[in-house]
Amino acid sequence: MKPVDVLVSVSEPDVPLPTYSHAGDAGADITTRVDVTLQPGQRATVPTGLRIALPAGYVALVHPRSGLASKSGLTIVNAPGTVDAGYRGEISVTLLNTDPEKEISLAKGDRIAQLVIQRVEAARFVQVESLPGSHRGEGGFGSTGGAAQ
Repeated sequence: MKPVDVLVSVSEPDVPLPTYSHAGDAGADITTRVDVTLQPGQRATVPTGLRIALPAGYVALVHPRSGLASKSGLTIVNAPGTVDAGYRGEISVTLLNTDPEKEISLAKGDRIAQLVIQRVEAARFVQVESLPGSHRGEGGFGSTGGAAQ
């Protein structure tokens, strides 16, 4: 698989570029460029110091880091966040402390999220009078079962 080139600009010389922790990883770690403390239930939009230029037909998706989520309850409010190919501003991540009792402190340079680069297809939306049938039909939330009620 040939990697796609993503141009990166940093706001400060010590801001690290996104990095993959292991060969084959889908997400590249990105960091906070400021210190931040989140009280229980608090959210904050945290700058990363990164600006990117994606090729047309690509998107960068900002995902939570699973270790932070499971160990401290840190997640991303609008996960995954979407960075469109035409956006050239600084990537910021809106973090949320879901722990009901403990604060979370992050220092400048701490890994806070993962950036996943994917191809996207443009859609042409065509209005019709009715949709063709499917095996699912109009079944929505909970229609396929799950937890006992």
